[in-house]
Amino acid sequence: MCPGRAANTAVLAEGARLLINDPARCEGVRVIGVDEHVWRHTPYGDKYVTVILDVTPVRDRRGPSRLLDMVPGRSKQVFKTWLASRPDTWRERIEIVAMDGFTGFKSAAAEELPGARAVMDPFHVVHLAGNALDECRRRIQQELHHRRGRATDPLYKARRMLHTRSCLLTPRQQHQILDLFASDYHVALEVTWSVYQNIIDAYRAPDTDVGKALMQAEINTLTSTRVPRGLTELITLGRTLKRRAGDILAYFDHPHTSNGPTEAINGRLEHLRGSALGLAKPHQLHHPSTPRNRRIQTPTTPPIMKSQLRRPRRFAGASLLYAPCCMRAVFFIRWFVWGLCELRDETLKGLNPVEERSEIESMKQVLCRTGKQAVVVLHSRSNLDCFETVVNIGE
Repeated sequence: MCPGRAANTAVLAEGARLLINDPARCEGVRVIGVDEHVWRHTPYGDKYVTVILDVTPVRDRRGPSRLLDMVPGRSKQVFKTWLASRPDTWRERIEIVAMDGFTGFKSAAAEELPGARAVMDPFHVVHLAGNALDECRRRIQQELHHRRGRATDPLYKARRMLHTRSCLLTPRQQHQILDLFASDYHVALEVTWSVYQNIIDAYRAPDTDVGKALMQAEINTLTSTRVPRGLTELITLGRTLKRRAGDILAYFDHPHTSNGPTEAINGRLEHLRGSALGLAKPHQLHHPSTPRNRRIQTPTTPPIMKSQLRRPRRFAGASLLYAPCCMRAVFFIRWFVWGLCELRDETLKGLNPVEERSEIESMKQVLCRTGKQAVVVLHSRSNLDCFETVVNIGE
């Protein structure tokens, strides 16, 4: 076993003993948050994991949330199986489950935690309203111009301002919004924007009772028969909000039970996955061996700008730098700034493949005798086999 793999195995075993197998790890949990996270950005295998957090410290305003577990997969059965594996006494103590709009999590929580209250957090509710706003803007864009938005189109230029809370708009942005809504073709967008702002105002209300009344009134308006049939985005949004109205309004009865800490943990997990490129499964801390007929799980960036600049390797051969001219210039400058005066730049430009190979062979003989290095910019892929070390930083 290689030293790196042995060290990772030892770390995993010790971490499982101290953290995962600790019986007191799940003590004191009253509020949990659940959300999915895209762990593998590949077309094969399970790309999702279910993240479960302890949000009790956030609800009680006494500390940050804690990561309880990460389960491969995203479905009702995955979350239900995890809950069923917990002791009965632990499940009976759970009071609130914060989640997004995925019905699988709600069904699993209702079956395994009948005494807990499901809460749909504000982030996902506002996200649903924002999606309806974007869909309405794109639909109007297609109806008016029969194409996607461009940088000069008023609708496209206002796409970010439309998602800003009205009280946070600058005077200039307020005038731009008014000019946008002055057109009769943008009436549907103005109505959808008003609904989006009303949902945000309900969550920002200083009194939770007032905010709950505002949200209830907005849901009733969207599900009434007064909504014109042409506002398809609002009709779909109202149908979704009505189906989860109880979970949405429950947030106002249980403040600080948002799923925001779960989203924050997802960001940290994404950073961890990016730092450990090539991870195939969440529980692996070492780089997996990749089959020959499959590519690495996540595309990696060659680490030449960090590792080789600090401590360049010595080899009696040539390196291939295959990059645009601007990138080559920056790379050569950084190498020479670090005092590698013996490093030479050889550009084989204007030679055919046969002449290029002959020049490379003669160059390698000189380098082997002198023990120096050279960066060779190759222009023919057929001569790649001439090199022992190849660095590719872009096409």
